[in-house]
Amino acid sequence: MAKSILKYKRIILKISGEVFGENGKGISLAQYEKMAKKIAKIKKENKIDLGVVIGAGNIFRGRFAEDKNFDMATAHQMGMVATIINGLALQQCLERIGEETRMMTAVQMDAITEPYLRRKALHHFEKKRIIIFAGGTGNPFFTTDSAAALRACELNCDLILKATNVDGVYDKDPKKYSDAKLYKKISYKQALEKDLNVMDSTAFALCEDNQKPIIVFNLEKLDKIGQALRGEAFGTLVN
Repeated sequence: MAKSILKYKRIILKISGEVFGENGKGISLAQYEKMAKKIAKIKKENKIDLGVVIGAGNIFRGRFAEDKNFDMATAHQMGMVATIINGLALQQCLERIGEETRMMTAVQMDAITEPYLRRKALHHFEKKRIIIFAGGTGNPFFTTDSAAALRACELNCDLILKATNVDGVYDKDPKKYSDAKLYKKISYKQALEKDLNVMDSTAFALCEDNQKPIIVFNLEKLDKIGQALRGEAFGTLVN
């Protein structure tokens, strides 16, 4: 039987830093290797353009310093640098299994990685390289959700895949309420009206303004992401 045609061909995958630690904290080389294998499999099986935006919750987030009498701009800069640590480890693991990659960061660090330039990123996509986007947006007070939305809009991506620890977007916290309802599909307007926290407000507004669909899904089902790319029901589609 012929393979289904992909609906989405250029993707931004947003991954939280917690997946790189043991129980969400610290650094685990085994976890980087595990994630690298999953990402490589997605790329190989679906032949997509793939960009990965990574967080740093396993190491440090700016909000960790809230209410601690610490300069918040500095705290956010620390978080941006932490994403580069995760990016370097993921890149190394991907290249060890034969994937051609580039890491680009919005925080200038020329001795370690490429600066983010839109035209250069588009060139890497044309060369079928996996691009790891680190450093957030390069500005304090913006989350990696915002970075994912921004890169998706700048690079003409078809879809943002946001990996979480639940199966999608619910009407209430499924870890607290057994009767929580999972939305299979929801509009931007409904998500805002219901205050469903799909992404932070800045990122969500950017996606809505530029009509970038978002699929929120469980990271444990990453190996089945081909379903989403073919337009089949998977997680929660926001569009």
